[in-house]
Amino acid sequence: MRFPSDDELMAGPNALGPDPIEIDEDLLDEEEEWDELDPEEAFARLEDLKGLRKDANAGAGLLMPDYPEDFRAGFVSIVGRPNVGKSTLTNALVGKKIAITSGRPETTRHNIRGIVHAEKSQLVLVDTPGYHRPRTLLGKRLNDMVREALAEVDCVVFCLPADQRIGPGDRFIARELKDVRRPIIAVATKADLVPRDRLMKHLLSIDEMGEFAVIVPVSAKSGEGIGILLDVLRRTVPLSPPLYPEGEVTDESRDTLIAEFIREAALEGVRDELPHSLAVQVEEIVERERREGDARPPLVDVHVNVYVERDSQKAIIIGRKGSRLKEIGSRSRPLIEDLLGKRVYLDLHVRTAKDWQSDPKMLGRLGF
Repeated sequence: MRFPSDDELMAGPNALGPDPIEIDEDLLDEEEEWDELDPEEAFARLEDLKGLRKDANAGAGLLMPDYPEDFRAGFVSIVGRPNVGKSTLTNALVGKKIAITSGRPETTRHNIRGIVHAEKSQLVLVDTPGYHRPRTLLGKRLNDMVREALAEVDCVVFCLPADQRIGPGDRFIARELKDVRRPIIAVATKADLVPRDRLMKHLLSIDEMGEFAVIVPVSAKSGEGIGILLDVLRRTVPLSPPLYPEGEVTDESRDTLIAEFIREAALEGVRDELPHSLAVQVEEIVERERREGDARPPLVDVHVNVYVERDSQKAIIIGRKGSRLKEIGSRSRPLIEDLLGKRVYLDLHVRTAKDWQSDPKMLGRLGF
């Protein structure tokens, strides 16, 4: 077999270009001397033959929603060490639960986007995993998510909890943020947990770490400072048309949200080593046929796999005679029903996937 040379390939049809235009030869006038036409006239003739018009507009009829000339919109990344209140802050700013929360480190495992709508602004909040020293392949990929989020946003919110002293992890992130050419807004989270004098000392310590556009103390639980932070963010993002349709509060998929609600319920009251080993994947959602005369909301079967790394962890999740697994279902089902607007039968299966946090194939299957 002989392969064509580079010169032959370049001289042949479709050489580094689009597919050739197909013209119905019956439409061509055989007596027309095409070679004698100038390029513009030849192209116009081809357009006529294909039924095309120069003023054709593929976007005709599509309407851009009206928005004020001074409308502002942009992406805001929320970063910080694990367990500093990033997800709780995201939910408070959006005004609805779109990110799971837990007292366990490394709860967030996705760059979750929450959308805040206002009359003259739209904020797209990117809640990131906690930036940390990775011990597994999963940890490295979570850190990559944070770096990716920092590269694609208009400003950054750096969370530093008021009830904890500034430590090496905070200083490491502050050094990393010096290379980010975006406004950095420092936020003292959990401000309601400390006295006012300690809060003031914490704000001074934050100021000494670097040059921040603004430092704002907030309490996501009480709402203190949330309005101030929203005003700061709205002034910081650029002039722009809306980025998402009105009414959307997140771009997370249905299955991802369901899996996160279940993982949040599973994290409650478990041992310290288990949260890192826990993963949830929605296998299938099937709506049952409605019985005649049944006026209740539709019933759907949600089939879910809960993965752990060892059989001993499997026993912890299931609990004595399945009691722990039932509790996980009871906690997560109302959130899933609210999300789907339907009644839910939750079918949970606990499976062992040994060392999945360091298994590239399993991480890919779980979406990391």
